[in-house]
Amino acid sequence: MPVTDVQHDLDALTLTITADFAAPVERVWQVYADPRQLEKVWGPPTYPATVVDHDLTPGGRMTYYMTSPTGEKHAGYWLVDEVDEPRSFTFEDGFADADFNPLPGLPVSRCVYTFAGHDGGTRATYVSAYASAEALQQVLDMGVVEGASAAIGQIDVLLAG
Repeated sequence: MPVTDVQHDLDALTLTITADFAAPVERVWQVYADPRQLEKVWGPPTYPATVVDHDLTPGGRMTYYMTSPTGEKHAGYWLVDEVDEPRSFTFEDGFADADFNPLPGLPVSRCVYTFAGHDGGTRATYVSAYASAEALQQVLDMGVVEGASAAIGQIDVLLAG
C-alpha cells in the first residue's frame, strides 16, 4: 500500500495524505496528466472514475464522474490554478451535478499535489484545504480517507503495468 501517512487537522482545516511510489517523478506525473490513466486511479476500486474533460493547465478544468456498484453516477470537477510539471499542481475540487455544475452545500477543497524524488522513487503529498472545520468533517464522515487511500493504492498497479 503506497499510502504511508494520513493526517487531518480540524484547526488548520486540512487533510494531508502522503504516499510513496517506486517510480520516477515524471512517471507518477503522467498518471495525473493522462486522462485514461487518471480514471484508473481517481475513484476507489468499487467507484471507478470516467474522465470527461481533462485540461491540466492553469485555468483548465477537469470533469469526471464515479460510478457506484449499483450504477449511480457521482460527478465532480477540478478547476486548475497552477501547474509546475512534473513537480506539482493546485486545483479546486468540488462535487457537481450531472452537467458538472458545482453542487451548493457540498464542500469544496483547495488541493495541492506535490511529487518529489524520495528513496529512488517518488513521494507524493496530497493536501486538501477546506473553508471550515464542518466542511472537512463532512468529507471525513463521507469516507474520504478510506476512499482516497483505496484510490491511491491502485497507482502501484498502474505504474507496474
